[in-house]
Amino acid sequence: MARPVLIFTESGIYCPAGDFHIDPWRPVPRALITHGHSDHARPGHDAYLATPEALPVIRRRLGPITADTLPYGQSRQIGGAKVSFHPAGHVPGSAQIRVEVAGEVWVVSGDYKTEADGLAEPFAPVPCHAFISECTFGLPIFRWEPQPMVMARIADWWAENAAAGRTSILGAYSFGKAQRLLAGLPPQGPILTHGAVEEMTQTLRDQGYRLPPTIRVTPEVSARTHPGALAIAPPSALGSAWATRLGPASEAFVSGWMAVRGIRRRRALGTGFVLSDHADWAGLNAAIRATGADRVFVTHGYTAPFRHWLETQGYDAGIVATEFMGDDADLPVVE
Repeated sequence: MARPVLIFTESGIYCPAGDFHIDPWRPVPRALITHGHSDHARPGHDAYLATPEALPVIRRRLGPITADTLPYGQSRQIGGAKVSFHPAGHVPGSAQIRVEVAGEVWVVSGDYKTEADGLAEPFAPVPCHAFISECTFGLPIFRWEPQPMVMARIADWWAENAAAGRTSILGAYSFGKAQRLLAGLPPQGPILTHGAVEEMTQTLRDQGYRLPPTIRVTPEVSARTHPGALAIAPPSALGSAWATRLGPASEAFVSGWMAVRGIRRRRALGTGFVLSDHADWAGLNAAIRATGADRVFVTHGYTAPFRHWLETQGYDAGIVATEFMGDDADLPVVE
């Protein structure tokens, strides 16, 4: 029996024919990286390969590294494997990685979403024999509203707060979600950013991504200097001294997990907006169907129920253990 194109090791997903890992969580000689989130792009590898759009964020987070790029759709022979990167739609620069060995094609999705958001390169299905899919939101209860509806709801909340003399503070992941909000919300007042958000935003601006002007919050910036502002910060900044300086304020959290009332209640999150950079139930199923794959491995999320569902649909399905925490790592993922 032929050896699998990819195998699952203690360091992560490994390709024997090419002698490389994909998104490994332990230091390895050669790492192919799907995107710049810290659970996928980790320090310590001897060499990195990513898309040109993903590498600037990776370098900003990891510092000096030995790295090369491979543009979307171009192929490279690495040992006995032919590899290429294809848009995942998750965040700017994110990729699915196609690996072909002796005519057998496997695709590692990384993280992905199927709804175009106007900023990240839109998801493109890749035909394959085996597909490794995340399933962060792999239950039928997770069904996202179209992005324009959610953005309109956030804009209304912002306008109501401004009319009442309050700053609007949105908790959102500093890379990806924050810039998606910046690109998608209508201009209706000053936009303030936490330092972590501003660094990632400027990195994307420097690459040519179109994002509106923002003002980094410093000790001189307050609700008095910028009345009616919207502030975007990492979730950890909600309720902190950083947020206090912008008071009076109304805080909200932006995440796919806001679809779960129990999480909102346990975390004492009053206002929540449901917006995720991961595929929902319908998106996961549509993406898998579009690959034409017979074998599907699921990872990161509701793996057991999603694998069972796939098996009822006729797929040869399995689970890949992972150390990925996800870009909503402060919120639980239930296996």
